[in-house]
Amino acid sequence: MAIPTVEFHFDFGSPNAYLSHLVVPQIETRTGVKFEYVPVLLGGVFKATGNVSPAVSLHGIRNKPDYARIETERFLAAYGVPAYTPNPHFPVNTLKIMRGAVYAQTQKFFDAYVDAVYGHMWRDALKMDDVDVIEAALTRSGLPASEILTGMEDPEVKAKLIANTEASVTRGTFGSPTFYVNGEIYFGKDRLRDVEEAIQAVMAA
Repeated sequence: MAIPTVEFHFDFGSPNAYLSHLVVPQIETRTGVKFEYVPVLLGGVFKATGNVSPAVSLHGIRNKPDYARIETERFLAAYGVPAYTPNPHFPVNTLKIMRGAVYAQTQKFFDAYVDAVYGHMWRDALKMDDVDVIEAALTRSGLPASEILTGMEDPEVKAKLIANTEASVTRGTFGSPTFYVNGEIYFGKDRLRDVEEAIQAVMAA
């Protein structure tokens, strides 16, 4: 049985990526395939592709934002995940916390870091681009805050985040959440069903 490579290119600044993160464990359990999380900087992706966030693209458009909310409610119901808390500080500059994710991948607490930061962004609605807020939040989550803050400033960590972002754009990424199954791209939380079907198809081949 072939085991596909499944990647999740993510940035903490996307609420849709957060909701996808809540669903990923369900798919991993059903398929037995582990998702590889790839930290990218969404601001860098947008700059490289000329894209903008939905908060910008939907502004002033009649009906479409209302439909987006309906679609999100359907997603929450379909997967049984809790709604996110709109972050009053949005858009949050995620540069530091994404560098933190790159650093955490070199340690043994990456999964805990991702869970914690997503929670602080979209459950607690904290201003996660403020160093003091970041430090307090990570400490409260039982993570080595001082070590992570130091790691964020490591030149190799900074370079890795840039490289991840550039490579992701080269492959076709234009936003987050973006998924790759054996190199095939799927964009958006509403494509998670397609991602799961693609995983099953590879395993059944």
